[in-house]
Amino acid sequence: MAQPNGALDQLTLALQRLPGVGAKSASRMAFHLMQQDVEGARHIARAWEEAAARIRHCACCYTLTEEVVCSTCADSSRDATQLCVVETPADQAAVERTGAFKGLYFVLMGRLSPLDGVGPKEIGLRRLFDRVSPEHSDTVNEALPAHTLVPIAEVILATNFTAEGEATAHVIAQAMKDLPARVTRLSRGVPVGSELEYVDLGTIAHSLLARR
Repeated sequence: MAQPNGALDQLTLALQRLPGVGAKSASRMAFHLMQQDVEGARHIARAWEEAAARIRHCACCYTLTEEVVCSTCADSSRDATQLCVVETPADQAAVERTGAFKGLYFVLMGRLSPLDGVGPKEIGLRRLFDRVSPEHSDTVNEALPAHTLVPIAEVILATNFTAEGEATAHVIAQAMKDLPARVTRLSRGVPVGSELEYVDLGTIAHSLLARR
């Protein structure tokens, strides 16, 4: 395998770090930027550099933000007794776009995957348990808004319905079974507007089990 040689090879390797971008796609992107949009390449570089310098984790929910506390956690009109646990900031944004949830979030920044070396420590389960524990108000950062220090009444596990996401939800639920907070799991069902004959059998089965 050829070793990286020069700035173009380094750019191609850097682009391969993006999700879903392989060697050929990265090479096409690199050639396009250098041949047809050099100013665009400079803009991307500046934006990446600025983002890396300014973006941090929210001290309360651990999502990405430029402030000590993100705008969602800082909003005192949110229901701080409900905590929705998601895997990534993108998942948080998806839940927020529905307009159906008015509580606060905790972003794991991943999911349990022992084969990839991702365990409880890597996704911040200790921080989550500390947040939900009754002693939360006595142990948190003083920079957190006062309204976030109320006891958590419900933890909604909104991890993805993958093998790793299900395992993560199970581990969290088991670890919290002795805490006063109620732990619920995001429901699965038949998509709105769909016809049963075209829905996969697993979704139909879960919908039957979760019927109400």
